[in-house]
Amino acid sequence: MRILVTNDDGIDSLGLHALANAMRPFGEVTVVAPASEYSGAGASLGTLTFDEPIARPHEIRALDGLTTWSVTGPPALCVMYAQLGSFGEPFDLVVSGINPGQNVGWSVYHSGTIGACLTGRNRGASGLAMSIGFNGKDVEGQTWGQIVEGMLWKTGAAVAAQIVEGMIESPTDQPSIINCNVPNKPLDELAGWSIADVGGEPPRKLTTGKLVPGDPDEFGEKFHLSMDWGKAGEVKPGTDSYLVRNNTVSVTWLGDLAETAPDPSQHKAVSTRLDGLF
Repeated sequence: MRILVTNDDGIDSLGLHALANAMRPFGEVTVVAPASEYSGAGASLGTLTFDEPIARPHEIRALDGLTTWSVTGPPALCVMYAQLGSFGEPFDLVVSGINPGQNVGWSVYHSGTIGACLTGRNRGASGLAMSIGFNGKDVEGQTWGQIVEGMLWKTGAAVAAQIVEGMIESPTDQPSIINCNVPNKPLDELAGWSIADVGGEPPRKLTTGKLVPGDPDEFGEKFHLSMDWGKAGEVKPGTDSYLVRNNTVSVTWLGDLAETAPDPSQHKAVSTRLDGLF
């Protein structure tokens, strides 16, 4: 089993390191991740201008013994290169994350974490997209370091390990994607897990975008975009947003326009493993 681990937060993300180490027991693990932040990139392949080196070895103490590469492009580009044979034979499974912040509701259309798995599925590999929620923590006025401080990566890694073990034990007939969102709590404080529908509106969403004049440059007047967050809204029971808000691990099988998501019964081993975890 060849496992590709990637993310959209960059090669130095602690969530990526926790996820890659959790995959060690299940096969030959290779890390190919963006050299920098690419959150919200979806399945974009970037500009493909090739102004910088496309990939370079990246030594990380936390990933000692794993083959690790950084790519100057978004996660979907990392996966595309990998599945074209740039880092050895094509991979059987793409595991993406652990993303700080939940990928639920509409965000599945924009998430680089999920975009990596979509690209992998297009080239024959099943995927697992892992995210861990903020549990209602506000993001306004904080640095990124303050936002991710206290993220319990071990919880997400433990859940990911059980899902991957189940995916390997009972693979689906066609490549499939699981999107998993985990509350940011110790494992023994979680209420369990459940299969979920993709929600509609996210728990909080940007409500306005205003152009604010800035200092002019050589091209003339320059503007900045000022965004406002709305208040936390209601979420529909049974959706991914609802479960994470209610301290429950959310598991969603994602389909696309060409195919529907597989019947969850095809992932009986995944369900069994998660039942055993809780």
